[in-house]
Amino acid sequence: MTSYEIQTVETASEAVREPLGALQGAFGFVPGAAGVMANSPVLLNSFFSAFAQFRGEGSFGPDERQVLLLSNAVANGSEWAVAFHSLEAVADGVEPVVVEAVRRGELPDDPRMAALSALTRTLIDQRGHLDDKDVEAFLEAGFTEEQLLEAITGIAISTMTNYAANVARPPLEDVLRPHAWTARYSSSV
Repeated sequence: MTSYEIQTVETASEAVREPLGALQGAFGFVPGAAGVMANSPVLLNSFFSAFAQFRGEGSFGPDERQVLLLSNAVANGSEWAVAFHSLEAVADGVEPVVVEAVRRGELPDDPRMAALSALTRTLIDQRGHLDDKDVEAFLEAGFTEEQLLEAITGIAISTMTNYAANVARPPLEDVLRPHAWTARYSSSV
């Protein structure tokens, strides 16, 4: 069992105060997983820089980003991250029925969101080895080859948070408790 301190803007080293402050400003609190990641400036700063690119320069819409991140959290069995991305998904316009399907380890009925979730889960489950049919299904849903590579970026970034939260098990913040989830669903497609 690990016992990482959940850092705050006040307790963190100078090397990570800026990203923690930005996260606090964006969410109104320092997310627990970020507070854990702040124990390693290399981890938090790498995450923060890459996520800024993924969010700011990426081509996925906010709802698509959240479906990708939530699918990743479910596949990695990250209870904290599933709760966090469930909250964020609804805030970013993902239909609640889509959120619930992904949380159950199922593909949503929405064909585009289903293709994105399936690709995410397949990339994780197959460690990046896709069949032609996996790529075709993603492209037929209206995504591009560039977005397939961009999805890898999102998965990598999200995996940093998922693994940190799995290792340290930060408690859910009050705002996340209504979205609590336990890792009981299969991540297989």
